[in-house]
Amino acid sequence: MTGPTSDSRAADTVVLIHGLWMTALSWEHWVARYRERGYKVIARSWPGMEGDIEALRRDPSAIAGLGVADIVDHYDRIIRDLETPPIIMGHSFGGLFTQMLLDRGLGAAGVAIDPAPVKGILTLPLSTLRVAFPVLSNPANNHRALPISAEHFHYAFTNTLSEVESQVVYERYAVPGPDHVLFQASLANFNPHAATTVNFHNDTRAPLLLIAGGRDHVVPASVTKANFKLYSKSKAITALKEYPERSHYTLGLPGWEEVADYALDWAIQHAAIFAAVHVPKAQLALGQSDTEVRADLH
Repeated sequence: MTGPTSDSRAADTVVLIHGLWMTALSWEHWVARYRERGYKVIARSWPGMEGDIEALRRDPSAIAGLGVADIVDHYDRIIRDLETPPIIMGHSFGGLFTQMLLDRGLGAAGVAIDPAPVKGILTLPLSTLRVAFPVLSNPANNHRALPISAEHFHYAFTNTLSEVESQVVYERYAVPGPDHVLFQASLANFNPHAATTVNFHNDTRAPLLLIAGGRDHVVPASVTKANFKLYSKSKAITALKEYPERSHYTLGLPGWEEVADYALDWAIQHAAIFAAVHVPKAQLALGQSDTEVRADLH
């Protein structure tokens, strides 16, 4: 492992955002790897989900009404408290939240891994509907926080692993999740003020990398590709990377190191490009020209 490259001066902190039915513990391998490379890493759970996992499993009532805005505002505050814009990475719903945070003008670069659908994705594959059906089939679940069964977790997250391997992952990471966020995402196209709205024409947001898994049942690659196409008219940098054999559990699936390294290296490179293009006025006021400041960053 090597330390930060010269390009990393544009961002020295990584903020990691987890998805539904998980906590920040799901990032544990990535946290260790990025810290070994010399980066400050912030992996915080959704509000109300921090602390003891067993306690959350016993009583998830405190997060039953948690919604998209609550969660995004939570990370908004964390990021604004930092001295410099961080690299923001999110998985699943965390990938959706990453896009929303970039749209707010936050971050030096963003990586959305298997991101939950933003408003504007009109068609969802059958596997996605199968994952969401146990929750969405009962409207009363809109204000509940229900666990995911081990069997359903195996289909949704760890479909490339054996049942025995999946059970180990399930017992370590799976927790009840606030079902309200799933309702918000699923009904977004019917709501003119949907919480999952992103401005796809935002030309000034930080660079965004979308990562897709070819064997993902929750967010199949087709959904991530549709997400990517929504940004086609934006002048901001948007890229797509697909791993054909990876499931939704890409954060811990064997070979996760390749995904983690690619995500960080891409973000480092494009954070530097973004910093060069968006030169702070204070720097120019000190007498450096725009060209000189850009040269300093390379």
